[in-house]
Amino acid sequence: MIGLTTLDLVAVLGFFICWKGYSWSADYGPLQHTSIDTAMNHHRRRWIRTMLGRELRVIDTTIVANLINGVGFFASTTILIIGGLLAMLGAGDLAVRTLAALPYETTTTLTLWQIKILLLVVIFIHAFFKFAWSLRLTNYCSTLIGGAPYPPLEEAVIERYSTNVAELANLAGLHMNRGVRSYFFGLAAISWIYHPALLIVATLWVTVTVYRREFRSRARTAICAVLKE
Repeated sequence: MIGLTTLDLVAVLGFFICWKGYSWSADYGPLQHTSIDTAMNHHRRRWIRTMLGRELRVIDTTIVANLINGVGFFASTTILIIGGLLAMLGAGDLAVRTLAALPYETTTTLTLWQIKILLLVVIFIHAFFKFAWSLRLTNYCSTLIGGAPYPPLEEAVIERYSTNVAELANLAGLHMNRGVRSYFFGLAAISWIYHPALLIVATLWVTVTVYRREFRSRARTAICAVLKE
């Protein structure tokens, strides 16, 4: 009745293993200390220390405003995507007939179609929660920057304030990155609509692409090089 095949189960299981396994390795595992996000964490702390030495902080409020706009864009876009996916649930009969006319497409039942769409809904709901929390953390960070004491400051005050505010900014960046990562894997999950073998290929391709950008990209090399100056 459902129409799930062994290949479907293998593809979905491999999808979650790659997504969650990579996320754990990048955020908590042995790869954590060499990622582009870890390098950015050091830059955020240096930013807050520099901010505490400035009396005019227009540039800092502008940076925070840009961060809030970026996260807010992803959060609002995710809501639209979820709404579109829910609307697709009502077009199951037409979708099944359309897919059946495509070459190499495996037999898709109405129930299986709904399962595929619900998987996408879950992925993008997960992304929305990440973006929404990142947005709140960024707003909290903006409040702490607005209430930061003006120079001259003792080194102990600078160290304590910069460490804690940077930690909040780093958490916002971490959840933002997880939300974007959900987008990447969500795009891979779309391929399951056509064929489970395509899902396997798309999942591997996304995993390699995300890894290369976070650990082997020229952007990471440039960011780490600045730390050495």
